[in-house]
Amino acid sequence: MRNRLFLIMSILVLVSLVFASCGAPEAKVIKIATQSPLSGGMSAVGTDIKNGAQLAIEQLSGPLTAMGFKVELAAFDDQGNPDTGVANAKSIVSDPAILVIVGHYNSGVQIPASEEYHAAGLANVSPANTNPKVTDRGYPEVSRICGRDDVQGSVGAQFANSKGIKSAYVLHDKTAYGQGIAEYFKRESENLGIKVLGFAGTEEKANFDSILSPILAANPEAIYFGGMFDQAAVLFKQARQKGYMGMFMSDDGFDSSDAAKIGGASLLEGAGTYYSTVAGPAAAYPGTAKFQADFKAKFGSEPQPFAAQSYDSTAIALKAIETAALAADKKMPTRESVVKAVRAIKDFPGITGTFTFNAKGDLAKAKYFIIQVTSGDPANWSKNKIDKILDIAPPQ
Repeated sequence: MRNRLFLIMSILVLVSLVFASCGAPEAKVIKIATQSPLSGGMSAVGTDIKNGAQLAIEQLSGPLTAMGFKVELAAFDDQGNPDTGVANAKSIVSDPAILVIVGHYNSGVQIPASEEYHAAGLANVSPANTNPKVTDRGYPEVSRICGRDDVQGSVGAQFANSKGIKSAYVLHDKTAYGQGIAEYFKRESENLGIKVLGFAGTEEKANFDSILSPILAANPEAIYFGGMFDQAAVLFKQARQKGYMGMFMSDDGFDSSDAAKIGGASLLEGAGTYYSTVAGPAAAYPGTAKFQADFKAKFGSEPQPFAAQSYDSTAIALKAIETAALAADKKMPTRESVVKAVRAIKDFPGITGTFTFNAKGDLAKAKYFIIQVTSGDPANWSKNKIDKILDIAPPQ
């Protein structure tokens, strides 16, 4: 009797295991990675690049979920450092579940890291990288939804000229991004007849006395800084403290509410502070109202620059993965098929624009903004005055 009872119990256990194994299949995991500075001086913008991607995955991955996939975010902190970005890139490409990488913030990090993506055939959709080399290498894996520095630098110089600026002193941070855009600003300034009184690079971030001395002696009508806000805002503040009352100009690396936190009222004094950018405030785009509300509800603050562009980059990634998965009969798509699907995007309706990539991975037309700092309060950064909006095709 005991043996029979044991046999019956064993059969029941076996049957239950069989039925359990025949239940709903486990979802196939697809990951979209991000790389941006999540720590350090640029973390305010970098964190919101991650947050924009996270919100897009939560809101837009329904079609992939319906196919039996689970879409996850894999966020990496590149610290704005090329070595860290490359190390992270090696980890990213080694994970077969990652089918797209959204990032970076700094071109000087994206360019070496994307060599890893290119070698592994992993699609990289950039919301923020503007150095021409990002796409001029012709890598099919690399596409961006923002403009280029060779255009942005020229736009900055043209704006300075329109304001009657006759002389400028040009500085940069010695990075691929900062030096590159400064060189384009210098070149176009000279073409327009603006006298460039000096051109120099610096890695200084705290005490600009030795750099400001020759600038103040030259007395330019404008100081242009190519690089990031955590350097530029300190430089501008110290220049004001030494009595400089000319115009300050910078680039989209200056576009962070932390610039106001550092520079405060000094950015409003004299001839004021202006910056060019390839990403206007989210409010500048008619399609972002819901995004702004959803972002603030989820993360407790207004989106920083490039958060909306990260949302759109991730939306493009999701659409490309969906297209590739459908072509694979709803099976896990290959990285190669996703790369082709990204580049084949035509007239994609994002919240910051409609996107079509050219053969290099640049947009057929990109937006460029000139913005004036109108408040020293970081909470009002997104309300800075938009002076000009331009739609410009990339150089051929």
